[in-house]
Amino acid sequence: MRIDIMTLFPEMCAAVYGESILGRAVDKGILTVESVNIRDFAGNKHNSVDDAPYGGGAGMLMQAEPIWACFEDLCARLGTRPHLIYMSPRGRVLTQQRAKELAQLDNIAILCGHYEGVDQRVIDEIVDEELSIGDYVLTGGELPALVLTDCIARMLDGTLSSAEGRENESHYNGLLEYPQYTRPPVWRGREVPEVLLSGHHLNIEKWRREQSLAITAERRPDLLDGRTAEKE
Repeated sequence: MRIDIMTLFPEMCAAVYGESILGRAVDKGILTVESVNIRDFAGNKHNSVDDAPYGGGAGMLMQAEPIWACFEDLCARLGTRPHLIYMSPRGRVLTQQRAKELAQLDNIAILCGHYEGVDQRVIDEIVDEELSIGDYVLTGGELPALVLTDCIARMLDGTLSSAEGRENESHYNGLLEYPQYTRPPVWRGREVPEVLLSGHHLNIEKWRREQSLAITAERRPDLLDGRTAEKE
């Protein structure tokens, strides 16, 4: 099996998957893990891959084009399209059962977000699924990507000895995040929602709230339990 991690910090990932159980699986030839630096596809002299989000808000957002170019290059080098997973706090929570299912695939790519996340359009364009390791927020997607890689590696025959067991995770509650967008306003035919370009902060806030509730209701309806129906 092969896992490619698309990241801004390849050295951080390499330091982990060369050690312990992951390193054992790699040494045995059971698993191949590589890091791909998204900055290599920035297309500018400063290797910048982020910009301010439309509609305002703190922080910066990773742009669509460098991520898309990175994934296209990976597909060309592999000669196949890997199953692409985006590590996100709003994704479906990773379970042992999902790890078992993913361990049946030959090629997986994992996208690590950073800053305030990733332009929604590239998620819509190339991501196959979003996964979360729990209902909390981390600085970037590298640690979740490594958790997922480790979890999958443990499912592969030969990684663990017969004396070693398999563990499960648990998590908290909370609403899932709304979609976010950054420049350009039109990317490969996909447009930023007009409300985010309006400059009307109340309408933007209302749209974001509605999107957040809709995504939560679709993906994690259990998180809405106990909320008052009138305001929601």
